[in-house]
Amino acid sequence: MNWNQIEGNWEQFKGKVQAQWGKLTDDDLDVIKGKRTELAGRLQARYGQAQEEAEKDIDTWLSRH
Repeated sequence: MNWNQIEGNWEQFKGKVQAQWGKLTDDDLDVIKGKRTELAGRLQARYGQAQEEAEKDIDTWLSRH
């Protein structure tokens, strides 16, 4: 799956994203709106990750969906 599919079907994927990253709030998910850069930024803020680490986590999650 590629990120364009997730962005286009964000409402369907929000639950999966929240299941993976439970610290993300509903407000975070509304702001993210399928934007990968927003998701990475929110992961950095909520989990204290570096940008590279957040991107790697997203890539790993993406490869499983």
